[in-house]
Amino acid sequence: MGGEWASGAALVSETWPAPSRGRAFAFMQSSWAIGFGLAAIVSGLLLPAWGWRGVFFIGVLPAFFTLWVRRNVEEPEVWQRTRRLPVRGSFGDLFRGDLSRATVALTLMNACTLFGWWGLNTWVPAYLVLPIDQGGVGLSIVSSSAVVFITQVGMWFGYITFGFVADRIGRKRAYAIFVLATSLLLPLYGYMRNPFVLLALGPFIAFFGTGHYSGFGPLTAEIYPTAIRATAQGFTYNAGRLTSAAAPFVIGSLAASRGFGAAFTVAGAAFLLAAIALYWVPEPRTAEELV
Repeated sequence: MGGEWASGAALVSETWPAPSRGRAFAFMQSSWAIGFGLAAIVSGLLLPAWGWRGVFFIGVLPAFFTLWVRRNVEEPEVWQRTRRLPVRGSFGDLFRGDLSRATVALTLMNACTLFGWWGLNTWVPAYLVLPIDQGGVGLSIVSSSAVVFITQVGMWFGYITFGFVADRIGRKRAYAIFVLATSLLLPLYGYMRNPFVLLALGPFIAFFGTGHYSGFGPLTAEIYPTAIRATAQGFTYNAGRLTSAAAPFVIGSLAASRGFGAAFTVAGAAFLLAAIALYWVPEPRTAEELV
């Protein structure tokens, strides 16, 4: 998922003008939530009749859309101009001069947000359905599904809203608001047992805790030049992704030993650390196109 995301982010970065770039990224990012919802519908309709093989077969079909993209979507002009230059960018450029600080800070920021996100979302289903005497909420499958569905709605609105906020008040400020709000909401979510409170908090958790992903693209687009933009976005996002592999184990172990309240507090602390790392990310440049 990370590789194709970086390619899409670079394409949007070099196609949309700066004043509307945040909204463009937001709509691109929101398609993840739409695809997730469509996949759930396909699974619900086909899994009982065709089994998992049938569901996987349907999942292959959208891949053919990439053939249309490859044939009909042109490379951005700003990228084509860069490719004609005698000297091209290299991976080492990510760690030269002022860009070195940005690369390290963005990698740490993504490591923290991805750790917190996967730590939360891996264990939310268990948290909702486990009996109360085992530290969970004790909801039925139907009730927990309703909570998850409402949460997905909040996720989509979070993606979209971030773009408008970022275009209005700036990339860094919007990103900071979203991750700080998440760091405050996650401990509350972990210590609550009232289903109605959880139903109310869930959309806000998803709104802020997932909506901030719409901000990573425009934030990096306006820091790195075109020659290394896709490389920078791919590296800083996916190097940070490595830490998310440890999140399910760490958060799960804490939930088993200290309870979900403590576990989700640690996930919230990861978002707080992301906000701290954001401090060292340089202010994005505002030129409509960076070459």
